[in-house]
Parts: sequence; structure tokens; C-alpha cells
Amino acid sequence: MNSYIQEYAYRTGLGWEIFAMTGTLVIGITLLTVGYQSIHASLANPVDSLRDE
Repeated sequence: MNSYIQEYAYRTGLGWEIFAMTGTLVIGITLLTVGYQSIHASLANPVDSLRDE
């Protein structure tokens, strides 16, 4: 793979920092989304959801 990439004039190196930041960002967005949904569900009135079914 390195010999294939060497043929290009412009290259960008990807270090482990990029993958660590991306993973941290994905985990953060996931925690915020799940947290928001769980708080939203816990504050909802169960009678309203039963009435709709």
C-alpha cells in the first residue's frame, strides 16, 4: 500500500490522533442523544402514550 501511495504527488498522513478524536466525538454524540431521549421519555406522562395506542 505504501508503494502505491508513493506515486501520488500530494499525500496526507493520518495519525492515531485523528481516529481518537473521531471516536471520542462519536461517543460524545451518542451519549448526548441517548441521554436526551431517556430524559425525554422519563419526563413524559405515560397516560398520554397509552391513550394514543
